[in-house]
Amino acid sequence: MNFILIAVIVLGAIGLIAALVLYVCSKKFAVYEDPRIAQVNELLPGANCGGCGFPGCGGMADALVKGADAGSLDGLLCPVGGSETMSKVADLLGMAIANGDPKVAVVRCNGTCEHRPKIAEYAGLRTCAAMHACGAGETACGFGCLGCGDCVAACQFDAIHINSETGIPEVDDDKCTACGACTKVCPRGIIELRKKGPKNRRVYVSCVNKDKGPVAMKACAVSCIGCGKCEKECNFGAITVENNLAYIDSEKCRLCRKCVTVCPKHAIIDVNFPNPAPAPKPKAEPEKVEAAKAAAKTEAPKTVTPKEEEKEEKA
Repeated sequence: MNFILIAVIVLGAIGLIAALVLYVCSKKFAVYEDPRIAQVNELLPGANCGGCGFPGCGGMADALVKGADAGSLDGLLCPVGGSETMSKVADLLGMAIANGDPKVAVVRCNGTCEHRPKIAEYAGLRTCAAMHACGAGETACGFGCLGCGDCVAACQFDAIHINSETGIPEVDDDKCTACGACTKVCPRGIIELRKKGPKNRRVYVSCVNKDKGPVAMKACAVSCIGCGKCEKECNFGAITVENNLAYIDSEKCRLCRKCVTVCPKHAIIDVNFPNPAPAPKPKAEPEKVEAAKAAAKTEAPKTVTPKEEEKEEKA
């Protein structure tokens, strides 16, 4: 009986000591969590897509609270919730936010089956990452879309699908939240987040081929050849040509569409415009202009004064 009593006392003492140790440790190593983090997390959509640049909505909520304490929420945006969600978060944290321009995913490849025919047959794992690791893919273009649908699998909002006729992914502007998941999984960097633009109108170069003109033309009928005509035509400095490829800055572009008409390969795409791009006015060649001026001078009537008439009569 004494052994049982001793065992009970020893076990009770051990439990008491362990409880005291745990209590002291919990107080000493306690991590304070701002209650506002949980409140902000409830306002976020909970998609955990990573489009904000953080691993999930919990990380975004923590960053928003820290930003509010620092006095600014600049650079923090939930692409899924948009301005409405960010306004609610700003009201909760007592901050003001600048409304950013909405963006949408854009597939910068127009190499359809018609423009970019297949030259090989791929028989491996049917993913863009695997096909890209094996080489150029099934066409001669080593920069174009592979069409295996990695972007479709990555999209959590059913906003992108492969067109069965063209083999190119198409983005639904209404469903796209600009989370950037498709841009991250594309092994060739074809998909880009760009400004939606007024009335969802956009102008962009639908090509990422950096090969020189003759090589690019052999690979795809509508590839950019880096001729620079669009760059010369743009009056706003929105177009630059680097590494044999033109690029349009959506921040500088004024949607005049002059670049669309001068592109000889039709590599520049204009989206959601009601009418086709206006044709450029033909520029007269300098030689023809000078010849016309000379002809006008020779054909112009001469004015004769009375004295000159008298001289002519005497002669």
